[in-house]
Amino acid sequence: MRVSHSQQKRRRRHRTNRLMFGLNLGFFAGLIFGVGRWIVYYLQYTRVVPGFLIDSFFRISFLKTGWGQLLGLGSFIVFSIVATFLYMFLLGRFKGPWAGLIYGAVWWGGLFLVIGPLLGLVEPIRQIGYNTLSTELAVFLIWGLFIGYTYAFEFHDEASREPMMSGVGRAGAR
Repeated sequence: MRVSHSQQKRRRRHRTNRLMFGLNLGFFAGLIFGVGRWIVYYLQYTRVVPGFLIDSFFRISFLKTGWGQLLGLGSFIVFSIVATFLYMFLLGRFKGPWAGLIYGAVWWGGLFLVIGPLLGLVEPIRQIGYNTLSTELAVFLIWGLFIGYTYAFEFHDEASREPMMSGVGRAGAR
């Protein structure tokens, strides 16, 4: 099947800028799920403060204030931007939701089971509680799914690059 010159031109025009897409995706992933983490903290489903990523730099009493929680949201946004670019370079070739789910689970495991307790960002696993662990796992799974599936949909969805077929399906729908 030969591709006409006009179809090639349309495909070239539809190139997404990966840098800007990664920045936008990371920003909105951080904003949406940072606010989500704040909500589950406010509703006491988790005991981990929203600013746990910057716990080494600020006192916990400050991170529990409004300004500290806002700074925590900002740190989660920056973390999500970095994590998005890392996903793009490591797992960007995978299609579908599974890579994103695994990516979120790996981040959760690293932050809550390995690095977090070592650096004092979160309490050790035996002290943190099952409610906190399961809530944070759910948030990080959905966060990873959001990043992975959004990226896969943008860069692996060929249907959006196909030309619209005029008239096909319209007559039968009426």
